[in-house]
Amino acid sequence: MPDVRTRRRRADAQRSVDAILAAAHTVLSARPDAGMEDIAAAAGLTRQTVYAHFASRDALITALIEGAGAETVEAMAAAGLDTAPPIEALQRYLELGWDLIRRHPYLLATALSRTPPGSEPAHRAGTEQLEQLIERGRQSGDFDRTLPAAWLAAAVIGLAHTAAGELSAGRLDADGAYAAFAESAMRVCEAAR
Repeated sequence: MPDVRTRRRRADAQRSVDAILAAAHTVLSARPDAGMEDIAAAAGLTRQTVYAHFASRDALITALIEGAGAETVEAMAAAGLDTAPPIEALQRYLELGWDLIRRHPYLLATALSRTPPGSEPAHRAGTEQLEQLIERGRQSGDFDRTLPAAWLAAAVIGLAHTAAGELSAGRLDADGAYAAFAESAMRVCEAAR
């Protein structure tokens, strides 16, 4: 059984991790290119403490992505995507996915440039859920049956990246980018409107 000092160290370490993640969310939302020193200052910790918990900026970004992904997976599970009619389920899926970008804008540049190491499982889980949703819509006749579900899911994800790129470049605001993305995704998937 851990002694009091061990429990206290663990609690202190968890408070530090929580402070780092909260500071990273705030700092990177305002300045996506901010460094670890900026995040440490915002967290009220030393840079060494930040590096003790996150070996690199990529490791910190991966932790942020995992946290954001877990929130999104919970929201999707609560949204009843498996039981809603396919068109409605796809609309909910798109809304929840875009909400991830709205709540975590610092992930935009990272998501556009690459998938950070360690975040692949969350990305794959979201893609698999989209494929299953599309396949269900194909079976019901709501979505295009001539193209494989994996192809349609990849096209929807590509459209999300395009919309995020337009947002990042300032050519569209968040609402305009989402509207273009959602409309395009529905057109790609649906056999007929």
